[in-house]
Amino acid sequence: MNFEQNFTSFHLDILKEVGNIGAGNAATAMSQLLNKPIEMKVPSVKIVNFEEITELVGGPETVVSSVFLRIEGDAPGSMFFMLPVKQAKRLSRDLIGEELAARSEHAFSELAISALQEAGNIIAGSYLSSLADFTKLNVEPSPPALSIDMAGAILSFGLLELSRAGDHAIVINTTFIDQSEHLAHEIQGYFFLLPDPDSFKKIFQALGVPLDE
Repeated sequence: MNFEQNFTSFHLDILKEVGNIGAGNAATAMSQLLNKPIEMKVPSVKIVNFEEITELVGGPETVVSSVFLRIEGDAPGSMFFMLPVKQAKRLSRDLIGEELAARSEHAFSELAISALQEAGNIIAGSYLSSLADFTKLNVEPSPPALSIDMAGAILSFGLLELSRAGDHAIVINTTFIDQSEHLAHEIQGYFFLLPDPDSFKKIFQALGVPLDE
C-alpha cells in the first residue's frame, strides 16, 4: 500500500475529528485531576513514516517523557504519548507542585513519574476511546509504562521488541493550555498511534473512508 498516495485531506480531517473529541474528553479528565480549568487542542494531525517520528520531538537524541501502551483487540497497535523533558517538567509541576517535582534537569521524583504516567494514561485512553466510538472497533489498552530517555531509544525498544509495527504512524499534535493563570501557558506534546500492518486498513474501513478508493 502506498500511504502517501492513498491518504487524502479527507482522511486527515476524519482523524483530526477523532483527535479533537479525544482531546476534549482528556481535558475534562485533566481538569478534574488538577482541579483547575485545562483546555486541550489538536492543532494538526499527520501521517508520518517511522524515521520522521523522532524528528517531531527534536531528534533521536532528545530526552523525552514517554508513556507507552499496547493496543489489543480488533485493530492492534502501539501508542506513545511523548513530551520533551522540559515540557514534562512543567506538566509535573502543574500536577503535583514545584517542590515535589523538583530534581535535576532530566530526573523526576517518584511522585512526578507517577503523575506523568497517570496523565499519559488519561490522554492516551481518551484518544483510544474516541477512536473506538468512531469506528465501533473493540480496542483495549495495556497498562501504561513510562520512560524518561532519548526518543530514539524509547521508540526502538518499544517497537523492535514487539516487531509488529507498520512503517507509518498517526501523529496527533496535542497542546495543553492551563487557563487558571493570569497568562495562560501551553504545554506541547505528541500522541503517536502506530497501528500494526493490517490495522490501518481496518481503522479506515470502520470509519467509512477506505484507503484503497
